[in-house]
Amino acid sequence: MATLKQVAAHAEVSVQTVSNALNAPHRLRPDTLQRVNRSIELLNYRPNRNARSLRTSAVELIGYCVPDWPNQTHLVMDQFLHALCAAAERTGRHILLFTAPPGVGGMPVYDDLHARRLVDGFVLSQTETHDPRHAWLKDEKIPFVSFGRVWKETTQPGPWVDVDGAAGSALAVRHLHETGRRRIAFLGWPKSSGLGEDRLGGWRAQCNELGLPVTGLSVRCHEDSIEEGARVTAELLDSGKAPDGIVALSDILALGALRELSRRGLTPGRDVSVTGFDDSPLADVVSPGLTSLKQPMDRIAAELIAILTDPAGLADPSTERLLQPELVIRGSSAPG
Repeated sequence: MATLKQVAAHAEVSVQTVSNALNAPHRLRPDTLQRVNRSIELLNYRPNRNARSLRTSAVELIGYCVPDWPNQTHLVMDQFLHALCAAAERTGRHILLFTAPPGVGGMPVYDDLHARRLVDGFVLSQTETHDPRHAWLKDEKIPFVSFGRVWKETTQPGPWVDVDGAAGSALAVRHLHETGRRRIAFLGWPKSSGLGEDRLGGWRAQCNELGLPVTGLSVRCHEDSIEEGARVTAELLDSGKAPDGIVALSDILALGALRELSRRGLTPGRDVSVTGFDDSPLADVVSPGLTSLKQPMDRIAAELIAILTDPAGLADPSTERLLQPELVIRGSSAPG
């Protein structure tokens, strides 16, 4: 394999010029950059990732722990993984996927990957209340950025990118209100879920602003499943004060609501309107189509990679990006 010195000699430039061509091409004249790149191609030169990351403290290879979703089908995970890999590759970087036990038990895996120079930094997701990973990585001075906030923390332990779930729920409520719905229920997760509480808060605040009732219209599901979504929808419909609209915290719960409505001979969008969250692939193939809040996955991934590869972004723990979801309207919430 060719060395940096051999490339410099072939291109008749200094070693620093070759380094600039690889790491700061904007510093070179176009003709010089073209000559160096031609020599790199002819000699089949491949930079040593470990040496370069050690020398520049750059984040070259990024670790991502694939979340374990017990008893759940997380329909947007493939979309996020694809977007994250594509965003990294656009900057000449790559993603290393791995698995680790949740909580403190997974820290040795992160430590080992970084100590062996297999990765230079991490993207975190599936954040939890008092998530231990962020503080540990911060204390170890290992670069990281989080997709999602650490809930119930007064100060975030590191940079993050997230989608405004509260604003999304409020957007869904306004949409249903505009179509004539006046009793809008919310299907949520257990109270231990910070993400669930965030989206619940958006629903409640918007209902209060519009003068809509909230008492008895918020239900917590034991798990994120179609069966659980159907069960709690049945409870709401049998309560004596049935809702005419449902805002579900996830597409999975919304699909359960659609199942129960269909079982009772009710027409979604006419008798009871339903919205979900995530705009998963199934939202567009069920009948009627499911109105859902779409997370901007491409932009999320691009922001994560931009922060992780920007020394200024990593140096400032207050670096944050709160992105807005988009409501994709389909037949499940069509005006009655």
